[in-house]
Amino acid sequence: MKAGGCAAKLSPRILDQALAGFPRLNHPDVLVGFDTRDDAGVFRLSAELALVQTVDFFTPIVDDPYTFGAIAAANALSDVYAMGGKPLSSLSVLCFPSSGDISILREILRGGADKMIEAGCVVLGGHSVADDEIKFGFAVTGTVHPDQVLTNAGARAGDFLVLTKSIGTGVIGSALKRGIASEEHVAGSIQSMLTLNRPADGAHGCTDVTGFGLIGHAREMALASDVTLEIDASKVPLLPGAIDYSKAGAYSGGLKNNREFASSCVHFNRTLPEEIEALLYDPQTSGGLLISAPQPPAGSVVIGRVTERQMKPIHIL
Repeated sequence: MKAGGCAAKLSPRILDQALAGFPRLNHPDVLVGFDTRDDAGVFRLSAELALVQTVDFFTPIVDDPYTFGAIAAANALSDVYAMGGKPLSSLSVLCFPSSGDISILREILRGGADKMIEAGCVVLGGHSVADDEIKFGFAVTGTVHPDQVLTNAGARAGDFLVLTKSIGTGVIGSALKRGIASEEHVAGSIQSMLTLNRPADGAHGCTDVTGFGLIGHAREMALASDVTLEIDASKVPLLPGAIDYSKAGAYSGGLKNNREFASSCVHFNRTLPEEIEALLYDPQTSGGLLISAPQPPAGSVVIGRVTERQMKPIHIL
């Protein structure tokens, strides 16, 4: 693959330009649209029920087809969890070579279905297109109470900033493509990507950290909430091997795009080693939730805090 997993996303700069002046129907029941670059859309059905809708698909980030399908499902489900929702149903999105091995296709679909079953989410069907490059994912529909929706815009000054998974899947995936990644480090990355996120109870704001990297998604939260996120780089959890592969320059095009787009929004209080700074822009696949909350949720790692708006939206300590 030219780019694996969420590193295959279009540059955020291209998306910003494409969405400028985008036509839309203003509707009173649209609780969350694309204005704040949230993880999913939310549409109110009644005073007590709203739909959460998202779609996410990408190219393979691992060699095993079953594992690829399961990671793609976990990644798509994460968007619903990030909005505080409960996933209910899904539709698969598939691109596969018309002359490809059917056993590989079957394993991709089985991996995705098994992960959806683990999440209690029904697979209703899907759509496929013949394509020389494999791509797979899901459109997921969930529900949430309209008063309990979590968005990028909910972060409040004084909140803790927490992260539920370690980062580094991008550089490990790039190292795997180069043939320099150890089996142990790849296994650790895969286990992280396969782990389902869960709704962030008690949070003020939330987003999942995927293709735009930690800084890219933190930027979206900071701008939407009109706050500054102070992130202590020494507290950001890293997957085993991530620093080594970052030192080796195992950077994807997605990492470079993320840095080019978001670096102007970042103030560094100190000079970081290049391998650490790069990891803050590393595109994650099926990454953790970045949560702004008055109290740290169980199982999360505090990586900083939310303050009133300062010189830049993001300060790296």
